[in-house]
Amino acid sequence: MSSPDPVVVILSRGQLDAVLFDLDGVVTQTALVHAAAWKRLFDTYLWKQAADPVRDFRPFTQEDYRRYVDGRPRLEGIRCFLASRGLSLPEGSSADGPDAETVHGLGKRKNAWFLEELERRGVEVDPAAVELLERLRAAGLRTAVVTSSRNGAAVLRLGGLEHLFDARVDGVEAGKLGLAGKPAPDTFLEGARRLGAAPARTAVFEDAQAGVRAGHLGGFALVIGVRRSGEAGALLRAGAHVEVEELSAVRVEGVAPLRPEFHAAGATP
Repeated sequence: MSSPDPVVVILSRGQLDAVLFDLDGVVTQTALVHAAAWKRLFDTYLWKQAADPVRDFRPFTQEDYRRYVDGRPRLEGIRCFLASRGLSLPEGSSADGPDAETVHGLGKRKNAWFLEELERRGVEVDPAAVELLERLRAAGLRTAVVTSSRNGAAVLRLGGLEHLFDARVDGVEAGKLGLAGKPAPDTFLEGARRLGAAPARTAVFEDAQAGVRAGHLGGFALVIGVRRSGEAGALLRAGAHVEVEELSAVRVEGVAPLRPEFHAAGATP
């Protein structure tokens, strides 16, 4: 599978009714904040587990993040990564605090460090994502955010993005409904349901391999992989119909440009 044309045309009439967006790494750059919190969590834990830290310590890598954590629910990411290193922890419970040596405890610890890092960095929004969302909505397409993060509502609020989505399915909502996380398609299917759209008339934007697989398994009309990092073609192999590096490469048919184009720098419209 290949992506010969870097521009994707989304037809406003006749083919699609709705578009679903992952949040971290697609609409915002908070994937970087998540990755930093995960690395801090796992490097600290792995250092403590090594019999000889100087010789045996193998740090958490970007490839580990993409393969085992990115796009998955928080606790599932912990289980998957630890299993990849031959490690396991007691499950614990939601009552565990961040100091507990359990899956739930590590999850609480990671979230505390994520919120700490988010407070320090703020929410960086991709301007191209905002413009694309505005164009999609101007074309009459309904939009929803579908994220595994349990901080989805806070990120949308801090980023000033709430008005761009008709529905939200995040980790909190998925937990309430008992939905399986990505790479299962359940949360994307719920997002389409909330928009009153069939998967066959809905597009998905995802930056994580687990999320791309979820879109593929859900039978969505168009799965667009947004490659912010990593190997070219990896999202295509995971099931994306097309892979782009920037959302500015995506066009919406039948909608006038939102921004005037200037023929010279500093020109006035």
